[in-house]
Amino acid sequence: MKNMMLLAASVMTGCLCVQAQDKLTLDGSTTVGPIAKAFAEYHMRQNPGTTITVSESGSGNGAKALLNGTCDIATLSRDLKETERKAMKEKGITPVQHVVAFDALPLMVHPSNKVKGLTVAQVRDIFTGKIKNWKDVGGSDLAIVLVSRDTNSGTYESFKDLVLAKDDRISEGAEYVGSNGAIRQRVQVTKGAIGYAGLGFVDRSVKALEINGIVPCVETVRSKTYPLARPLFMFTNGEPKAESLSARFLGLALTDKGQEIIEEIGFIPVEVKKTEKK
Repeated sequence: MKNMMLLAASVMTGCLCVQAQDKLTLDGSTTVGPIAKAFAEYHMRQNPGTTITVSESGSGNGAKALLNGTCDIATLSRDLKETERKAMKEKGITPVQHVVAFDALPLMVHPSNKVKGLTVAQVRDIFTGKIKNWKDVGGSDLAIVLVSRDTNSGTYESFKDLVLAKDDRISEGAEYVGSNGAIRQRVQVTKGAIGYAGLGFVDRSVKALEINGIVPCVETVRSKTYPLARPLFMFTNGEPKAESLSARFLGLALTDKGQEIIEEIGFIPVEVKKTEKK
């Protein structure tokens, strides 16, 4: 009975993995969400009658949705974990990875903060609680307010992998929020705050710090000089059939229009190798 209720709920929300050709469901990362939504809007404008639904419940939930068959495409701001791959294998799911863009992971502070930049080591010490006041890194005598993504987030996992040592834990005093937008919102109204989010979430309401003397931007991610950078993923169960809605949706990332959309949002497109015509 419980399984029947779950199945009925999935049908009502249009989230079954096996769908008609004119429907597509995505779920996962709040970082990849703006790309997915922009792609969806473009596809629906170009193909009237097509319905593409995008949810942003976090990378971990995106992986679960792919596992449970409640989405066609899972969006993740990190790679799949080994535990997730194992669970998918046991259930007969074959996850196929599609890199759709690249991203920096900027550290954001209030615009009034006098600190211009930090080293990766200083960021680690701040988030593990060893450094608790901005005066210890060249700023004002002001307590540091740590703002982190929730632990289900791919951005949180990326931050841990790129900044923290294996056995490090983020300080118990940290605040956890459910989206990159919430990180920015907390930082822009809190003078002592520091948080991390995707590059596309940096605007004039916050200040992005240099890390190891490198500014987070498109050029430094492309040149691989900014130390906190990552790919952004979409995953499917198996390789989508050629000309299917899933294949066309994913293929948009490699077209001029798709790359234009990605750049407008503030992310870095995948470089497409041009073949010379003979």
